[in-house]
Amino acid sequence: MSEAPVAPPTASADPAAGIALLLRPPEPRAGWRLLPARVVAMCAVELQKLRHDRTELYTRAVQPALWLLIFGQTFTRIRAIPTGGIPYIDYMAPGIIAQSAMFIAIFYGIQIIWERDAGILNKLLVTPTPRSALITGKAFAAGIKSLVQAIVVVVIAALLGVALTWNPLKLLGVAAVVVLGSAFFSCLSMTIAGIVLSRDRLMGFGQAITMPLFFGSNALYPVSVMPGWLQAVSKANPLSYEVDALRGLLLGTHAHVALDFGVLAVAAALGITAASSLLGRLAR
Repeated sequence: MSEAPVAPPTASADPAAGIALLLRPPEPRAGWRLLPARVVAMCAVELQKLRHDRTELYTRAVQPALWLLIFGQTFTRIRAIPTGGIPYIDYMAPGIIAQSAMFIAIFYGIQIIWERDAGILNKLLVTPTPRSALITGKAFAAGIKSLVQAIVVVVIAALLGVALTWNPLKLLGVAAVVVLGSAFFSCLSMTIAGIVLSRDRLMGFGQAITMPLFFGSNALYPVSVMPGWLQAVSKANPLSYEVDALRGLLLGTHAHVALDFGVLAVAAALGITAASSLLGRLAR
């Protein structure tokens, strides 16, 4: 009986080729290919935190509820602020949504300082992931966290009788506005963290700028009733554009939604650039 023909050896059977394959470093992926994966990973981490511990979500809902219950209903009765014919609590609700989202994002730099102290940040920086992808992932993770808080405030406002829209497309626009605004404020926080390098200093700076940002916007009153210098501050304040877009989408009032989206997108991009440039200084 004749022997069966022997199959020719393949390239994988060659020991030298196998060793060369093991020693060959993997090709690094481009930053734009890593960006979606990093954003999704960071967002998943934030959602996992909320799923395992909802205490922060409940406690942070107290302040916006008090603003709507006390401040909103009181000023609705006295009618001291011109709102274009809509109840003041309706006018105020989008501003409180933006405020609660900002208050979460503006202290997001504390987390990155904690990651530095725990040695996590240095481990992230030695990976092939670009710094801009890391910052973008963290910024949009803050946006997802703020979005959950915004949903809570929307529910509270609806229970108080605020006439909000339930159009799905407009609600998607609201979600995009909240995420973009929170991305900017979280990047602002991480930029300050890269400058001050300390949690205590960052807390001080965060507390120093949150109220001026809030009261220097159109969250509580129209820009037209502000003094001239405060109107200039309001026009340079990204929170004003966030509130204007939310008010137009949720209430149907006159708003420059396209301009608001553009300003928030540019602000988020500039914030990501600034925070990325200081990330190495934070890790040293």
